[in-house]
Amino acid sequence: MRTLTTTGLAASAVLLLALTGCSAASQDSAEADTNTEATALSIDDAWVKAADSGMSAAFGTLENGSDQDVTIVKAESDASPMMELHETVANDAGEMVMQEKKGGFVIPAGGSYELSPGANHLMMMGLDAPVTAGDEVGFTLTLTDGSTYEFTAPAKDYSGANETYEGDDMSDMDMSGTDADQ
Repeated sequence: MRTLTTTGLAASAVLLLALTGCSAASQDSAEADTNTEATALSIDDAWVKAADSGMSAAFGTLENGSDQDVTIVKAESDASPMMELHETVANDAGEMVMQEKKGGFVIPAGGSYELSPGANHLMMMGLDAPVTAGDEVGFTLTLTDGSTYEFTAPAKDYSGANETYEGDDMSDMDMSGTDADQ
């Protein structure tokens, strides 16, 4: 009986060690899954410009809580079939124009990146339906490591900056006097 008990204890010890090893591996894997660029990202004061049709944009202040730069390379929303990361710059004639931001938005380590009317923003094109003041609009941002960050932003009325869009995918489009003025 004593031999059986010793053998049983030895087998139990081996099984316990094996399970502990598996548990530690699972925990490391779970931690690796949550250690992405997206876990360092947050947004403050997010909002979307209300628009009946055409184009609109999303704004706010992106915050990076990590010690590494984080780069947003893509934006998506159910409210818009086509989105671009936009910057506003002066063209050769000195006019302010919007264009796709090549390379994405880089949020510096421990820093912030402002998205605001008349400056960098998340451009929503070809709105599927009106975006009405008070609506909550969902967004998904994709980062260079493939992770995603999701947020919602309330829509509000705003009539502001008047830029012209200059891009490869669309003909030059004057944004002044439309519902999508930024």
